[in-house]
Amino acid sequence: MNYIADVEMDGHLIDSLILTRALDKIMDLGGEFEIRKFSIGKLKNEPSHVHITVKGKDEPQLNQILEELNALGARLVDMEDARLDVCAGDMVVPRGFYSTTNHPTFIRYGGSWIEVEGSRMDCLIVVKEGRARCTPLHHIKRGDRVVVGTTGVKVVPPERPRERSLFGFMSNEVSSERPSVEIVRQLASEIVRTRQQGGRIAAICGPAVVHTGASSALAQLIRDGYIHLLLAGNALAAHDIERQLFGTSLGMDCQGNVTLGGHRNHLYAISEIMASGSIQNAIREGKIKAGIMYECIANEVPFVLAGSIRDDGPLPEVITDTVKAKDAMAASLKGVTMALMMSTMLHSIATGNLLPSSVKTICIDINPSTVTKLMDRGTAQAIGLVTDVGVFLPRLADEVRKMGEKGDRNA
Repeated sequence: MNYIADVEMDGHLIDSLILTRALDKIMDLGGEFEIRKFSIGKLKNEPSHVHITVKGKDEPQLNQILEELNALGARLVDMEDARLDVCAGDMVVPRGFYSTTNHPTFIRYGGSWIEVEGSRMDCLIVVKEGRARCTPLHHIKRGDRVVVGTTGVKVVPPERPRERSLFGFMSNEVSSERPSVEIVRQLASEIVRTRQQGGRIAAICGPAVVHTGASSALAQLIRDGYIHLLLAGNALAAHDIERQLFGTSLGMDCQGNVTLGGHRNHLYAISEIMASGSIQNAIREGKIKAGIMYECIANEVPFVLAGSIRDDGPLPEVITDTVKAKDAMAASLKGVTMALMMSTMLHSIATGNLLPSSVKTICIDINPSTVTKLMDRGTAQAIGLVTDVGVFLPRLADEVRKMGEKGDRNA
């Protein structure tokens, strides 16, 4: 082990298990370590500090270990400015470029630390005019200067909160055995508190919200001012409109009975919107008088409908170019402080890739693999609740309304 580097870490290293994960990572990658200095915070709010000598058998192995440790918040003791290289063409990146996490990140530039703007995973860091920004590959231009390697890069991973919280970092396991009544109460309290503090809440929803009969509950949350952004696809909007026009969803009525010829109703619904030119025009003409999309437009809540290859129609508002849809989602998510992901695997994973780790996230789905896949892709701050959204969402909306009314009376 002739290749050596000294790294240090600060924060709540023990109770957040960050140090344990770092040492495990070194050993898993075949390296060795020596703890040179370890100062433990004696009180709940006091951070700890550790100085570790990391050893590898060759330079590639050591660099791999350092890259993994960097994502956990480790930084070189003898820190230099971040190394920059120039992109040779549009979407052509230098070898060894630094790939971002969704955690707060800083780079050393000109002898000072500057924060990387727009933290999200799987991006490059472009440095321009003294600023650093997370930039996805499809926005990389020829001549961009990007960070290469981990030198001069500092990551601040999420830690266990000092106070008890529904969204505690250590509570991100997937479970179908959580006490759902208590979870509803706690989540409702977080939603009301978030709005009172001026936060923004995004709802990321699949068509099952409509199919299970929960669309009126989501519409209520939007109408009452608790949802500030809707991210969905063509299906949610089409079936929401089908429900308003024909009383069916996927051809089934509100009692779950298949109606004669009902399988065509979503196509009729899309046709009606196309005849009006847009959902907003259909509302203005009186065709649509309630529902999720009605409440979004009536209450000026922005929405992004991202298309897919399986869409019927699609509706006029659906963005069919996936790159443009992703950019629209990313732009709309700025300032979001909480995300409710309900019964949609693809939109939940896509949104999770765009969110910084500071955003409180809860994923509600009857399929546990949806939540597992979300967290496997790096959304470690997500809480997973395995339940039927058709039962959960109406309870949540009612609890939010009760708490909101109680807060208004006490104000």
